[in-house]
Amino acid sequence: MGLNSVKDGGPGVDIDVDMDLDVEVLIAGAGPTGLALGIDLARRGVRALVVEQQEGLSPGARGTGLQPRTQEVYDDLGVLPAVRAAGGPYPPMATWRDGRRTDVFEMVERVAPTPHTPYADTLMIPQWRNLELLHGRLAELGGAVAFGTELTVIGQDAAGVTAGLTSAADGRTRTVRAAYLVGADGGRSAVRRHLGVPMSGPGLEPGAALLADLRIDGLDRDHWHRFPQPDGGFVMLLPLAGTDHFQCMAAVSAGTPDTSPEAVRATVAAHTHLTAGQLREVLWTSVFRPRAGMAERVRDGRIFLAGDAAHIHSPAGGQGLNTSVQDAYNLGWKLGQVLRHGAPDALLDTYGTERLPVAAGILETSTRLHRSGSLRRGRDLHQLALHYRESPLTGEHRAGLAPDALRAGDRAPDAPCATPDGTPFCLFDAFRGPHFTLLAFGDTEPPRSADEWSGHVRTYRIGGRTPDLTDPEGHAQQAYGTGLFLVRPDGYVAVAAAEPEPVAAALARHFPPVGAARAA
Repeated sequence: MGLNSVKDGGPGVDIDVDMDLDVEVLIAGAGPTGLALGIDLARRGVRALVVEQQEGLSPGARGTGLQPRTQEVYDDLGVLPAVRAAGGPYPPMATWRDGRRTDVFEMVERVAPTPHTPYADTLMIPQWRNLELLHGRLAELGGAVAFGTELTVIGQDAAGVTAGLTSAADGRTRTVRAAYLVGADGGRSAVRRHLGVPMSGPGLEPGAALLADLRIDGLDRDHWHRFPQPDGGFVMLLPLAGTDHFQCMAAVSAGTPDTSPEAVRATVAAHTHLTAGQLREVLWTSVFRPRAGMAERVRDGRIFLAGDAAHIHSPAGGQGLNTSVQDAYNLGWKLGQVLRHGAPDALLDTYGTERLPVAAGILETSTRLHRSGSLRRGRDLHQLALHYRESPLTGEHRAGLAPDALRAGDRAPDAPCATPDGTPFCLFDAFRGPHFTLLAFGDTEPPRSADEWSGHVRTYRIGGRTPDLTDPEGHAQQAYGTGLFLVRPDGYVAVAAAEPEPVAAALARHFPPVGAARAA
């Protein structure tokens, strides 16, 4: 979609009163990034509008893997039960040669859950279903997506962003004013191009692969089927959990694949033991070309880039969608603090400070896997070990820690606890919601300032003389140690300290005096 600029950023005159113009955050793109951000803002009471050029959600299975860390994010956003009900595990990989199955192995490592990582395996769900469930959750929270709406004009000034939204239905352009704009509009982001932000990265071997969603007769759904070709090409057929579909990825020839249903049937039949007649229905097709790169920056004034608009990955390792959702999760709580609780605008600078190094590391990993051709996928891809230890928001104030000890900046682990009456209550139950969480182990006293923001900072005393939670099996103390742990709304430890003063200082940065906060 093309964009024009406006110089003064002032409100326009062609305003359609049936569109909600009272917008604080405008989000371009209703993919996983934009929808996840919309959900996070909606539950904070932030008025956001998602605009999508397409007439509906994107079809196609596309990215199918949700890593354990993303499942934790979905747990917090209230969508995980529906996602887990609609998805399932990846089946073992079966290799076929000359019409015979010659090898079966686990491509995706199976990992048992632990008290600290309840979601331990990669979950398979077609992206179209993922989008449906995210969109449904956004609607539950009162959020909205304007489909068939193209972002055609962008301008910004010191007070906000002015955007022109052109309707595919009638061709009219309405003007919207927002405090911030987030470009979550994919790898060919028009918002990124408008800003003139360069994207660079490793070169990947040129080529194109056929992607298709199919209904197939006579092929078992207990395996992920791989048909290697003598020239190094391949066809892969993945039975998609919760459906009767298969996802096909075929890299079997030079040039751009023909995506017509007849050509898809002919391609699969020519490179597998299946006949064209067994390919009962071609549901969706696309052409995939591997690309990799990262934006030079992800903030320009009041405009942000997130997801594929900020970084593009090879699909090797299933990292792209997951990294994108976590961009939204990082940015959402910070926008909420600025717009709802009077936090300084400088907090939003830490979005790039924290996420760009993560994106760079994941880009390196996915590129390495792409070039290696390795089919094995292990727990190193689960994104549970990603951290913000070097962030300016992180404060570690304890001495003498063991090398493997939890540190400020790390993901906050789960642990099974109980209320004083014995009711089971895990730490993820404590974290769930848009608030900060303060864990106080033993008789360590939390700062009094936490009480001033009791609705937005929830304190749990674990153990000690007057506990809110008990730790009957010691899993919480095993994961955290002793002292005070301030957990951010995105589930990372912001501050770890033995005394209350560092926690109080951190809360003062995120929450101004009560009278200065903006009303929700």
